Amino acid sequence: MNVSRALRVTAFAFAALMSGSALAAGGPALVVELESGRVLHAERATDPWFPASITKLMTVYVALDKVRSGQMSMETLLTVTDGAAALPPSKMGFKPGTEIRLDNALKILMVKSANDIAATIAENIGGSIDGFAELMNAQAQRLGMVSSRFANPHGLPDERNQTSARDMAILARALLLEFPEHKDLFDIGAVQFGRRIMRNTNGLIGRYPGADGMKTGFICSAGFNVVASATRNGRHLITVVLGAQSANERTIKAAELFDRGFSSKVNFTNPELTALPASANSTPPDMRPVICDRRGPMPQEEDAPAVAETDSNIPNLFSSEVMAFAGGSAEKPVRTVLGPRTTVQPERVWIGLNPPSETELAAQAAAEEAAERARKAKTKKATASKKTPAKDVDAKDADSKDADSKDADSKTSDDKKAADKEPVKATAKSKEQPRASVAVKPVTGSAKPASKPAAKAPADTKAKAPQKADAAAKPKSVAN
Repeated sequence: MNVSRALRVTAFAFAALMSGSALAAGGPALVVELESGRVLHAERATDPWFPASITKLMTVYVALDKVRSGQMSMETLLTVTDGAAALPPSKMGFKPGTEIRLDNALKILMVKSANDIAATIAENIGGSIDGFAELMNAQAQRLGMVSSRFANPHGLPDERNQTSARDMAILARALLLEFPEHKDLFDIGAVQFGRRIMRNTNGLIGRYPGADGMKTGFICSAGFNVVASATRNGRHLITVVLGAQSANERTIKAAELFDRGFSSKVNFTNPELTALPASANSTPPDMRPVICDRRGPMPQEEDAPAVAETDSNIPNLFSSEVMAFAGGSAEKPVRTVLGPRTTVQPERVWIGLNPPSETELAAQAAAEEAAERARKAKTKKATASKKTPAKDVDAKDADSKDADSKDADSKTSDDKKAADKEPVKATAKSKEQPRASVAVKPVTGSAKPASKPAAKAPADTKAKAPQKADAAAKPKSVAN
């Protein structure tokens, strides 16, 4: 029995090693069958990684465990604290003292990934962020998540936070198997609060056939993470992708792993999650230089509105060169092309105990519309105030150009001709560097009378003034 298990682990470790060499640039990835817990694909699956917002799956697990034990109910009211309200986005922006039911908080958490809601759940259950983190770590240890440590309920940057693809697959299985009555929490396409409609950040929901959860995450140090669930032909798989370089790449890679997983068969050669070899790494890598310090716009958590490409960087994992998927023979999978998301009916969420009436909804919509108008008016006013100085500068430049052209046209003597030519050149220079004509400092000592009646002396003297002024207008690092 032990020999058989050792052979299975060795074979799978070899397959994972070959997979890692083929995808050295990729992050950890894992495909596991929900019911059996058998691993179909493992790529650096036990490497430590920053979890980002997939941390919130553990927040949900702790909350549902409290409901299961009878200490709370889904209708329990939670109060938004000052600390929760002060957290950075993504957030709902509720004021301190606002009350929200646990079920609505969990729905917002899974769809909007709101950090202030995660902290609200944590502080109401654990008494504090640290107290709730202790509950998270106790549950992680009980579940066998040996590579995981949690310092907060939302996944915002903290060096103490870490997990692995294997551990997140263990957590996903626990959520789906232990709380089947709450599985719909992870499959909500969008939620609506008042006039605001917020769609799920999981790019597989509504795009990949059979996708039914679970949670995405992103911070610069982690890259783009996802724990995903999908069902096809009676089989339920969980896929974990960590460290993708964009939301689209994360979604496409997860979809391809699902395709290949559903096309593979499970047998005795597929190891269980607990049999995966431990990683040689002890600390998560910092992905910030690759994800956020590169040129271009800041990466966004949601997928861009684009259809998946026909080709990707992921090799055919069923080819003879790569033995990433262990198990019996499998046919080459048919590639699922991801199109635009299907239209979904948003699920309404609210604050307070009872759902709002039609009158209350109308009042809330009016208040939100008024706030939006005020915000736009404020933005428009700020933009206009920024443009005003620029117009004044343009007017001054235009006046100076007119004055220069008049000076150039007024030719009274040969001496003045030579003196006037140099300021005209300085004006041409100001066209190339318009800022130089704005911050000109007065230059003293440049108007001394010439001792000789030579025509060149006044011209040289006047020519030096614009050059000094131009240098004074530049930053010191340039002028020096």
